[in-house]
Amino acid sequence: MTSTVERAIDRARDEGRGAFVGYLPVGYPDLATSIDAAVALAEAGADILELGPPYSDPVMDGPIIQEATKAALEAGFRTPDLFTAVREISGRTAVPILVMTYWNLVVQYGVDRYAADLAAAGGAGLITPDITPDAAAEWVDAAERHGLDRVFLAAPTSTNERLEMIAGASRGFVYTVSTMGITGERAELDQAARELVGRLRAHGAARACVGIGISTADQIADVCAYADGAIVGTALVRALRDGGVDGLAEVARELASGTRRRDTDAA
Repeated sequence: MTSTVERAIDRARDEGRGAFVGYLPVGYPDLATSIDAAVALAEAGADILELGPPYSDPVMDGPIIQEATKAALEAGFRTPDLFTAVREISGRTAVPILVMTYWNLVVQYGVDRYAADLAAAGGAGLITPDITPDAAAEWVDAAERHGLDRVFLAAPTSTNERLEMIAGASRGFVYTVSTMGITGERAELDQAARELVGRLRAHGAARACVGIGISTADQIADVCAYADGAIVGTALVRALRDGGVDGLAEVARELASGTRRRDTDAA
């Protein structure tokens, strides 16, 4: 049975476009505003919401996201606030919600408890950037018990053997890293992303979305020519910081328009 995330990607594909996956940190600039921002992002055209709980050592995040998550932590964000946010957001939109979290936060909370609370709040699953499938047996088991997606990352440096493992263990989609390094905005996306999506498909990945470095509608259109979706974070966080919820919604609508310029002949 397909999950809500998989159905969202398939629905976009049926409409001749890629899926728009939008990331926002939970608790920034405060919990209530972050909830409103996520709902606004969904209403502006995001097919999938990706929420990031703040973490004290965000090794994968670029400076703008680090700035936001630091502010959320200083404002008193705690892990139970994540489930409050997911519950409220899922009550206001049918767009599926994935949580992108560093693994230590899950371990500290308790893997099965985290999965149970996320499912009860209406969350769709986890993106886990710093744990690989071969080290994630406890999470895979918990995800199966609670009906959650498990999105693992694949990088251009991944071996074919590892790509096959990632494709087999992932549910929802494979998070395809466009380039090595931290999140942020880049003028040009690496050709490696296109090649990596092709390799993932060859190793059984049914759905692959590309993230890291995507910040414009044109870049989304380029990605959606060969992948199932594009993931945007930094540009959205900057929009929220600089323009509030209304500014975020405006940028999100522009980004979402990129999915509709998909060159299906290049796919």
